[in-house]
Amino acid sequence: MKYLVSISRIFVGVLFIISGLIKLNDPLGFSYKLQEYFSVEVLNIPFLEPYALMISVLVVVFEVILGVFLLIGYKPKFTVWSLLLMIVFFTFLTFYSAYFDKVKDCGCFGDALKLTPWGSFTKDVVLLFFILILFFGVKHIKPVFNNLQITILASLSFIFSFWLAYHVLMHLPVIDFRAYKIGNNIREGMSIPENAPKPVVEYYWKFKVDGKEKIITTTGTYPSVDGEFLSVDTKVISEGYQPPVVDFSIENSDGDDLTQQFLSEQNLIIIVSYSLEHMEKAGADKLKTFSDAALKKGYKVIGLTASGDAEKERIKKQYQLNFDFYLCDEKALKTVVRSNPGILELHKGTVKQKVHWNDLEDLKLLLKVKS
Repeated sequence: MKYLVSISRIFVGVLFIISGLIKLNDPLGFSYKLQEYFSVEVLNIPFLEPYALMISVLVVVFEVILGVFLLIGYKPKFTVWSLLLMIVFFTFLTFYSAYFDKVKDCGCFGDALKLTPWGSFTKDVVLLFFILILFFGVKHIKPVFNNLQITILASLSFIFSFWLAYHVLMHLPVIDFRAYKIGNNIREGMSIPENAPKPVVEYYWKFKVDGKEKIITTTGTYPSVDGEFLSVDTKVISEGYQPPVVDFSIENSDGDDLTQQFLSEQNLIIIVSYSLEHMEKAGADKLKTFSDAALKKGYKVIGLTASGDAEKERIKKQYQLNFDFYLCDEKALKTVVRSNPGILELHKGTVKQKVHWNDLEDLKLLLKVKS
């Protein structure tokens, strides 16, 4: 039992720290995932949606410090009980999500590693097994240092976790795992290779034949059956190839698709605000000076938002902005940059620079006015 506890202690502790740090690198992204869980369509607790970011930070900080506590042997009973309660809750959540096909990705490892719903559930079952070993063998969890040293280490893990959460919220994630990171080309991310795996879908056709119901299974073609058609159900067997960039488009007020036009621009500044209604005022105050400077340097400047025309005009007038806002999907914009507003420089679709509005002064405008 002593050796099983030691193995479980290292496995669970390291996994909780890694998983927690990945989410702590992007707590805003994890809060979007929590909002998805809180929605009416999933758990039907929408009153928690406004508190998703706060809950996100608390959960991931707790996840990291529990991993540290377990490895150093700090307050073993509290740590093991907390781990058990947390994993039981998340095992239920991932099972519910997988069984009812509610959430496609649990967000356990952020954007660094995507797991299928059943993959997430399996991962939690494995963790539950090892945590139960820790629970029944808690007496074998001994501190690795003296009381003062483990108290200092526990305190430092707590301070570091909250500092990291604050830092990435005030700037951007330290490591960007998303398809819109600096150096990636958005047009290439939207494309599907010719030899890419195709989705596989089974169709279950229900007919009434000779007074009895009969189900015919095909991969899409309408079956030749001498009977009365009743209904058809489908099941996705394989998703096929999914491009890294989805739902990204640029449209004007008339609904014209200008995506390829703007992604062909050589020097494009995009100011992203998924919601102009919720754009941070301190960030909006910086846009006039910055956009004027970018235009004088020879850049093309546009805005992307999911807000309506009335809000676009209000913001332009209020902050005296001299560029136009175009329409893009809100979820896509939240993925592009974890800031409202956030600013990107693109060159023929390739992301050259990306900053939080707090770091707008760090974005370098290198072009010169054409003579």
